[in-house]
Amino acid sequence: RRHGETSAIIEMFTPDRGRHAGVVRGGTSRKIAPILQPGAQLDVIWRARLEDHIGSFQVEPVRSRAVVAMADRLMLAGLNTVTALLGFCLPEREPHHRLYVQSEHLLDLLEQTDLWPLAYLRWELSLLDELGYGLALDACAVTGQQHDLAYVSPKSGRAVSRDAAGEWADRLLPLPDILRGIGDGDDYEVAVALNTTGYFLGRHLALDRGHKPLPEARARFVEAFNRRLQTP
Repeated sequence: RRHGETSAIIEMFTPDRGRHAGVVRGGTSRKIAPILQPGAQLDVIWRARLEDHIGSFQVEPVRSRAVVAMADRLMLAGLNTVTALLGFCLPEREPHHRLYVQSEHLLDLLEQTDLWPLAYLRWELSLLDELGYGLALDACAVTGQQHDLAYVSPKSGRAVSRDAAGEWADRLLPLPDILRGIGDGDDYEVAVALNTTGYFLGRHLALDRGHKPLPEARARFVEAFNRRLQTP
């Protein structure tokens, strides 16, 4: 975002310092502004007089993903969703190295439009797990059985078998196999799974942020993905 007449404040997701903001001097200039795009990979040096100051970034471009994302509307929506959720969910300066590596790998797949939605779904599961809200989908919460798992409890985030669900089935969330890491699934199965992960993102992460709604970017991505399902 703009800061003063010529500078910009940017947020980086870094491997060892998590989400980290800083000022880029001349960040609105024709030379620097084009490299300060969502999803861009940068080398940065951060300087501040005190550790708790916002400080300033010296930036050097490594690679841009904007051109790749803009070639496909769904991929652009996906890129915006990843960056929006990271900015929304992560506490400032709290390291999340594993999530950083997974996020980098996900954005490197933007050219592979057929694979990306499933990769994104798995990233959402990792995001929930990283922030302490991982789903327990290996066994039924009621019987302990590990077969015929068809639902997820919206309260506990645990799997429920078809038999155990009984008359409560319509109050549970669907559990497609790909949420358990079984098979690759098709786009329809991914869409069903995104509804389930979206529920828990909204319930837990939005609650942690003072009941703020999830970034609209995610809803736009899901909408664009559903439109692709309907295209013959």
